[in-house]
Amino acid sequence: MRIISGIHKGRKFNPPKQMPARPTTDIAKEGLFNIIQNNLNIEDLVSLDIFGGTGSISYELASRGCTDLTLVEQDHNTIQFIKKTVEELQFENFKVIKMDVFAFIRNCTTSFDFIFAGPPYALQNIDDIPDLLFNKKMLNPGGWFILEHTPRNNYEKHPLFDKSKSYGTTVFSIFINNSQESK
Repeated sequence: MRIISGIHKGRKFNPPKQMPARPTTDIAKEGLFNIIQNNLNIEDLVSLDIFGGTGSISYELASRGCTDLTLVEQDHNTIQFIKKTVEELQFENFKVIKMDVFAFIRNCTTSFDFIFAGPPYALQNIDDIPDLLFNKKMLNPGGWFILEHTPRNNYEKHPLFDKSKSYGTTVFSIFINNSQESK
């Protein structure tokens, strides 16, 4: 796995083989970040990465200048790997939280400009995630929420759905908070 662009462009990181995460492929990540880079000012984002996995999405954001990052993951060994990688890459303002994502959402009092969720594809309640985030008003007005999923999930009828981009078995659905009110 590698960081595609920014100050750590080309830097490789190797998560342990027994890690229970399904990393986003480099091809899908590159396509996703082309969309993000062309639509958002990454340097100004307050970001949240839920189901953080290997940390790949957050490392990419940090490498491209995002300075306010929160990552939520519940697996102990994965958290240790992420903390070690964050330290090696000398990222600052990178909060790593070991917690169940749904407990984090229930207790969250912060809002974000950008939220990325890369849940396990077999997660039973994956379709609930957009509404959980929006009902808690976790996304700032104009903010983006991106949900990674398989083609069997479809969010086109969701009122805040904007577009999706497919990379084989990986689909990114993009939701935009068009409301004017903040939390």
